[in-house]
Amino acid sequence: MAEINEKEVKLFNLFKLININTKTYRHKPLFTVEESQKLRGEIPGTHCKTLFLKDKKNNFWLVIVSEEKKIDLNSLAKQLNVGRFSFCSPEIMKKILNVEPGSVTPFAIISNSARNVKIAIDGEMLKSNKLNYHPLHNEATTTINSKDLIKFISYFKNPYKIVEVPEKNL
Repeated sequence: MAEINEKEVKLFNLFKLININTKTYRHKPLFTVEESQKLRGEIPGTHCKTLFLKDKKNNFWLVIVSEEKKIDLNSLAKQLNVGRFSFCSPEIMKKILNVEPGSVTPFAIISNSARNVKIAIDGEMLKSNKLNYHPLHNEATTTINSKDLIKFISYFKNPYKIVEVPEKNL
């Protein structure tokens, strides 16, 4: 399991500074939702996933939803009026968010290079009081209150929208 690293210390210090309470659980590295579901144990709250995308206008986006939601990216792009979404490469992810694949999280906007990243937050997910995300790496899970997630995002002034994220019809 990971020791607390420098990026994580910076994140947790910011939580204290802006009066956000969290709880962090350590575990072995998790790279997929499936791995997370098998190995997370008894961590309470809604477990979430965050996608790092680029739109047709070359804007970067974080799309944040509960882990079980199968997102219809084409419909979401139309809803946000951004043309089309594509996934960002690991190199761009590292450059903009300063995280590795499998560790994408709304907390990555702490990176100075993420100031212009736009955020789409699923309104359905926000109905849960406790939300779970990686704290900038995939060897821990941090639980945060949904209101505090908005407080965190607002602190950085990244543009965000709370939307009804459309699901794929399977």
